[in-house]
Amino acid sequence: MRPRPVALAGLAVFVAAASILRRRSLLELRGRVVLVTGSSRGLGLALAEEFAAHGARLVLCARSAASLERARQRLAARGTEVLAVACDIGDGAQVQALIARTEERFGRIDVLVNNAGVMTVGPLEAQSLDDFEEAMRVMYWGTVYPTLAVVPSMRARGSGAIVNIASVGGRISVPHLLPYSSAKFAVVGFSEGLRAELARDGVNVTTVVPGLMRTGSHMNAWTRGNHQLEYTLFSLLATLPVTSMDARRAARQIVAATRRGDAELVLTIQAQLATLLHGVAPGLMVDAFGLGTRLLPSGVDIQSERVRGRDSATSVTESFLTALGRRAAADLNQDLD
Repeated sequence: MRPRPVALAGLAVFVAAASILRRRSLLELRGRVVLVTGSSRGLGLALAEEFAAHGARLVLCARSAASLERARQRLAARGTEVLAVACDIGDGAQVQALIARTEERFGRIDVLVNNAGVMTVGPLEAQSLDDFEEAMRVMYWGTVYPTLAVVPSMRARGSGAIVNIASVGGRISVPHLLPYSSAKFAVVGFSEGLRAELARDGVNVTTVVPGLMRTGSHMNAWTRGNHQLEYTLFSLLATLPVTSMDARRAARQIVAATRRGDAELVLTIQAQLATLLHGVAPGLMVDAFGLGTRLLPSGVDIQSERVRGRDSATSVTESFLTALGRRAAADLNQDLD
């Protein structure tokens, strides 16, 4: 039996009304405890600073102790109450220790932002099985572990917010980023299902789908294959204003979406257009990517070593074309390993 148009219209009105009511009651962040993973640099650091600007208390975590301490000092200098914990987010035991330290210090976690990520750029024949496993460990399990650790207490309180930073690569698989896209697809699936599961418990889940952002992360991305060419192309895409978005602007929009309780936030016009086209004609988009891939570098030994982006610098990556990207890297702690 087909649903009647009146019933469908009524459902649409109900959903719209619920959305409006939710947006009217913005989440107050002052005094809230916000845990941001991968927050020693890049978008994670920009998000931490934006949450701090709203009066939140911060918990930072990352693997690099040096960059983590540098981020902690920056936030503490502005008067933010901040706890920094070195943690490999893809290790369940370390995540449990992180949550325990946070609850010991602050008593609870009000907002969890799953942001940690890793990226290896290169053609499929240059990628290794380790690249795929690392991507899933850091970005998928690195989202699942902390989420499952905080959900019970959030459910018990009947409040909380979880923000999962996915990617347009989690909606449209991007050539030369196959391990990354695969893991981000898993994050999107987990995040959307999680929102539905927790809706009745007062716990909100927001899925963020960013396009390219000027976070300086291209400097710390891994490259495989033709390292210098891969890094040059990626640097341009991640830096030029026509293809990328300012990281601090992105952070403001993400925090605003968190406060509103949005189900999803797609960042950059390019990402919005790409996801729209993919939704309408997914096969056509995939075939178009296939044609474009023929213009990208390939034909390298699968055993080739991967190289950090900044170690593959060329005259182009150090030119005026990437000046905004280098400025973002210096601003967001990317110039420190």
